[in-house]
Amino acid sequence: MNTAAASTPRGPVRDFVWRLLHDKPVGAAAAMVFLVFVFAGLFAQLLAPYGFNEISMLERLNAPSWKHPFGTDNLGRDMFSRCLYGAQISVIIGLTAAALATLAACSSVPERNAALDLARSRYEAAQNQSQVATLAPEELKRASEALRVAEQAKASGDTIANVDHLAYLASQRVMIAQDTASSRSAQAVTAGAAAERDRMRLAQRTQEADMAQRQLSASQQSNAIASQQLAASQQSNAMQSAALAKAGADAQGDKERQARTDAQVSDLQAQLKDINARKTDRGMVVTLGDLLFSTGQSKLQGDGARTMAKLAEFLKRNPQRKAAIEGYTDSVGSGASNQALSDRRAHAVMDALVDLGVPGTRLSTEGFGEARPVASNDTATGRQMNRRVEVVFAPEAGDVMLK
Repeated sequence: MNTAAASTPRGPVRDFVWRLLHDKPVGAAAAMVFLVFVFAGLFAQLLAPYGFNEISMLERLNAPSWKHPFGTDNLGRDMFSRCLYGAQISVIIGLTAAALATLAACSSVPERNAALDLARSRYEAAQNQSQVATLAPEELKRASEALRVAEQAKASGDTIANVDHLAYLASQRVMIAQDTASSRSAQAVTAGAAAERDRMRLAQRTQEADMAQRQLSASQQSNAIASQQLAASQQSNAMQSAALAKAGADAQGDKERQARTDAQVSDLQAQLKDINARKTDRGMVVTLGDLLFSTGQSKLQGDGARTMAKLAEFLKRNPQRKAAIEGYTDSVGSGASNQALSDRRAHAVMDALVDLGVPGTRLSTEGFGEARPVASNDTATGRQMNRRVEVVFAPEAGDVMLK
């Protein structure tokens, strides 16, 4: 809107016409006043007595060329003339009253200023915008203050130019508030976008860091598992090496034991051979013939001492062995005497071995008399073979290797 054209001063007549045509309240008031006075005049003429000056109207009614629409009687002509005259008077009075009412309305309605109206409408529009009220409250307050100053200047009768200038300032304040709100809204959007971008970057970096941490943990766990497997493998290898070493040592020990056993067996065989031992079901048996004893006697002779020495040496070299000494006779003589003789000869051998250093706990004696003959007692040779002392060594595990 052109503010200068809208605010150009008008004369009284032009202002009256302009307000009558453009100001609806003023036009309505003038029309109402006009109608009220017209109807009032008509009713006044119908009800009033016949005292009015009606000469000009009566002359027109009495004219020969005039035809009254209600008839030709005097009463009808009188009523019609009164109505017509009242209408003329009412129109004149109504127009006059309307003009006076219009002038009164014009004098009572303040003159409007287009620039101020524009500023006011802009301020109201901005005030209804929540964005402006929220983001630019101070700027909107300054616009309100500028609008108040402009309205106060107009109310105090300040010049139109000054009011227009103040209204323009108020409009500019409103625009500043709106622009500020738009700018701050855009800044908030930009800041929100930047914050969201930073948040997304942070989330991405956090995710990458977490992934790297998980990969590191997985690698460390894999390394730990590999280390455990390596340690287990090394331990297994160490155990295998130890087992191999032990097996080797055991084999060597077995070999050495076998060698010792073989040596012992060889030595035992040599010892047994030296004492003329033979292998039987009862064990190794050394037979001492009757040549070691005199006939009917239990005392050992000289050759018997060498035999006893060999037996004692064998028992000393084999301390784990025990010996059972058994005495036998032939069938000559009574059985009781033969039994007693066999007992004495067995004890004689035991005593000789004990004297040579063999513990008596390892020795036992028993006489069998003429029992268990090894040859016939019918011949001298057979009876000589039956007169004997047998030293029986209990069988041991190593004896199976003896021939």
